[in-house]
Amino acid sequence: MASIRNIAIIAHVDHGKTTLVDKIMYHCQLFRDNENTGDLILDNNDLERERGITITSKNVSVVYKGTKINIIDTPGHADFGGEVERVLNMADGVCLLVDAFEGPMPQTRFVLQKALDLGLKPCVVINKVDKENCTPEEVHEKVFDLMFELGATEEQLDFPTVYGSAKNNWMSDDFRNQTDNIEPLLDMVINNVPEPKVSEGTPQMLITSLDFSAFTGRIAIGRLERGVLKEGMPISLVKRDGTVTKSRIKELHTFEGLGRKKVQEVIAGDICAIIGVEGFEIGDTIADFENPEALQTIAIDEPTMSMLFTINDSPFFGKEGKFVTSRHIRERLTKELEKNLAMKLGETDSADKFMVFGRGVLHLSVLIETMRREGYELQIGQPQVIIKEIDGKKSEPIEELTIDLPEHLSGRAVEFVTIRKGELLSMEAKGERMIVKFNIPSRGIIGLRNQLLTATAGEAIMAHRYIGYEPYKGEIPGRNNGSLISMENGKAIPYSIDKLQDRGKFFVNANDEIYEGQVIGENSRSDDMTVNVTKMKKQSNVRSSGNDEKARIIPPIIFSLEEALEYIQKDEYVEVTPKSLRVRKIYLNETDRKRFKF
Repeated sequence: MASIRNIAIIAHVDHGKTTLVDKIMYHCQLFRDNENTGDLILDNNDLERERGITITSKNVSVVYKGTKINIIDTPGHADFGGEVERVLNMADGVCLLVDAFEGPMPQTRFVLQKALDLGLKPCVVINKVDKENCTPEEVHEKVFDLMFELGATEEQLDFPTVYGSAKNNWMSDDFRNQTDNIEPLLDMVINNVPEPKVSEGTPQMLITSLDFSAFTGRIAIGRLERGVLKEGMPISLVKRDGTVTKSRIKELHTFEGLGRKKVQEVIAGDICAIIGVEGFEIGDTIADFENPEALQTIAIDEPTMSMLFTINDSPFFGKEGKFVTSRHIRERLTKELEKNLAMKLGETDSADKFMVFGRGVLHLSVLIETMRREGYELQIGQPQVIIKEIDGKKSEPIEELTIDLPEHLSGRAVEFVTIRKGELLSMEAKGERMIVKFNIPSRGIIGLRNQLLTATAGEAIMAHRYIGYEPYKGEIPGRNNGSLISMENGKAIPYSIDKLQDRGKFFVNANDEIYEGQVIGENSRSDDMTVNVTKMKKQSNVRSSGNDEKARIIPPIIFSLEEALEYIQKDEYVEVTPKSLRVRKIYLNETDRKRFKF
């Protein structure tokens, strides 16, 4: 049996995790020389490719100098923190990546805290040392301070470090002497990450991921803690609540490269996939048939935000999607709960409305985007923060917000955040940029990114992480402008749009199909205004001067899904279909809106 190392790669978003995994796979020659595999190999679904971020954790295994290394790539966004929490149980050590210019960021802190609490041994990689103005030595100091602050043990504080640039394919013990490969990193992993601790006894495995194959059904993935699993062996499945069901293993697979390899038996310490076990969930234990012993299940932080999902009941329902009924939506959301640990589903008083709880707008919008691509039609209400009663006081979630932006624009950032009840903690200049830190209620972050990007010409970079609950900070001013609402069903006529342009900005193109109650633009004043953009120009056979000016139409504002969710008010829904996103009022009819005013 070759020795095994299990490592998870953790870091803040865009510090180079997936790129580093690419280079490790190339170095260990997982691919033929003539294979064109491209970059960011592990980001393999469409959404990850388009956004350029990792969303779900994945594992891959490589062999280096006779040692099998199982590598787990994790996402860097706070919204996908649940993915990191569930896979850290499979690792014995973590590889902490830190950008040599930015240093430790909010999410570095979040994932490092989780890893240190589990007692994992950290190895530090200071990446991107080829950036100009970077300070690798200072960053190294900061990582040490951060670990000390997070309560690391002496053994954890004695961490090894390599410097390098994953993109340029080199790592070294000293950032001044550049090498030509990433071997120093792999040597560090082999020498410093402990082998899996194997205790004697009956088999025990905690299920930390699941996969699905149309051919064999659901597949349980996890790391075998102790004992041996064999093909065809009877086992017990211990649920989270302690109930035990008996089952049998049909097939066993271990990870090899990007794929899996069927094996007869798995020895403790390796990560494996089990086929043939039914009715399991993430966090259950696969244990001995005769005397099952459960492992401690996975602890996941609570969600902080909720959105209302409901069926699409607009006049255009069912035109684009295949799945439109509440039964379809309920089944899809329940299926999502199996994989997505940080998400929760709540019932409402109506059968076709569901409350979905998650970590943030991005977390839930990725789910919505996936659903619309699968052919679902649904409507989403305004994102709400989860408010709790703590010691008789109304409390809300608070986050630490870091904004990185050009120095001359830092005043605008402070102004925006303080309006939203944020408190300024620190300002630190780095080259020509300023890094500003705040504590801000989660409510205040919804819709902040749009405003900041507009005010800084797209230069601001925002990162935030959840800290905890604090007493309610008071009302936060919402959007100042009202909506322009369509009065009729029909086509948007260029002539009408042209005549209404001084009333506000439009969200629809000329000749788009629209319906009564759809929000087709933003009013320049603070109240809602109903307008008729379906009106044609009056035709007459009398000529008159000045009647035939050309309609000059300003291009409309087209929202992305997150922007639309952050834009809407509490009396509006976002209608999501496979081909379009529309904003609409909950009550389409104007008399209804006046009668049931929010």
